[in-house]
Amino acid sequence: MQRRSATTVIFIGFMLLGVAFILWGILLPELAESLAMTEIISGAFFTLISIGAIVGAFIGGKYIHKFDFMSLFSGLTSLLAILLTILSFVYHWGFMLVGAFLMGLVCSSLFTIGHTMIARLYVTRRSTMMGLMDFMFSVGTLAAPLYISALYLLEQNWRWPLRLLSIALIMLSAYAWYVAHQGKKLKLHDDKPKPKQTHTYSSVIKQPIFLFLALSAVGYGAVEFGNGNWFVSYAQNGRGFDGEDARLIFAFFTGGMAISRLGFSFLLRWVSPHRLMIILASVMALGTFIIKLSSDPIMMSFGNLLVGLGLGGLFPLMLSCAMDVDSDNGPLISGVCVIGSATGVQLASFGTGFWANFAPLTTAFWVIPMSGVWLLAMAWVYSRQIKTHIQSHTPHEEIETSIR
Repeated sequence: MQRRSATTVIFIGFMLLGVAFILWGILLPELAESLAMTEIISGAFFTLISIGAIVGAFIGGKYIHKFDFMSLFSGLTSLLAILLTILSFVYHWGFMLVGAFLMGLVCSSLFTIGHTMIARLYVTRRSTMMGLMDFMFSVGTLAAPLYISALYLLEQNWRWPLRLLSIALIMLSAYAWYVAHQGKKLKLHDDKPKPKQTHTYSSVIKQPIFLFLALSAVGYGAVEFGNGNWFVSYAQNGRGFDGEDARLIFAFFTGGMAISRLGFSFLLRWVSPHRLMIILASVMALGTFIIKLSSDPIMMSFGNLLVGLGLGGLFPLMLSCAMDVDSDNGPLISGVCVIGSATGVQLASFGTGFWANFAPLTTAFWVIPMSGVWLLAMAWVYSRQIKTHIQSHTPHEEIETSIR
């Protein structure tokens, strides 16, 4: 029962984090007008969120193991709610930039806790449950536009979505605190005495298997948020679609992400994890080229669907395989992924924008297919590392049987 309660907290938390991450892009026009934010300031806002995420992942991966995970999750959720409430009352963009950094820092720590807890709670179903967890994040990103549109029917004020989200986060924090302190303390699968270990990023990243996980995460962040931040502009300014059609085509990407995160684990019944990584990465890379090389709305929708289907399951699959290798360093491994992904976000988002200053956006958009090729290459090397690890920890007879 306690495990179910803890899972409920993490899943609802990830859904609310999905809303918290995506709503800024939706609110940006009203936010910029209200606070007199120029395009440079708006860009700095999203940059500071990513920088905060990198710092938060680094700190969280290194130190969260010193605390009770559920109590810490409750405290950070309350902190995020307070931060959003404060931001809903600011009238100068300078405070918003400070808040962006702090929000990225807190959210990335929550991601690290969620990844680590689910990985340890469900050792035998790790891939499935981590996929469902990321699916809940996708549910939040899909629900955010509907949530804001509904509130805007009552009053078109960017402050109220933040305030109501804060209330939801406070309610979740209270429930998380109750779960953390009800009766017998929640026991994770590997909560048993261990020799004292030094948790350092250097001890993890020097291992090739985790190095290529980090490099894969860079490509993942570049493709997901590069396409997410630039596709609508590319479709409108580069391919001549109107805003409604561009957003509709892009919806195939977010839909594909949700479907993949929900269903990829079922494929593991017939396909080994390292082979499924290559399949998903290949589907993603193919989709990026279809988007770039096509101007037909049907083909561009199909390309976005392929990118979403490939990306959605790839991240939880790679991360769960890494947790299988070394669950004791789960917080650090999750931190490595968040840092890598945030780095990729910056490289793709600003790389595309910088290139677009010297060439048409239709040319600069090549950053996305290039990132897709990088992700495919790194995922292939990482999958080889996973395959080698599995074979080295599987009895010889079982390997022969699986080959037959």
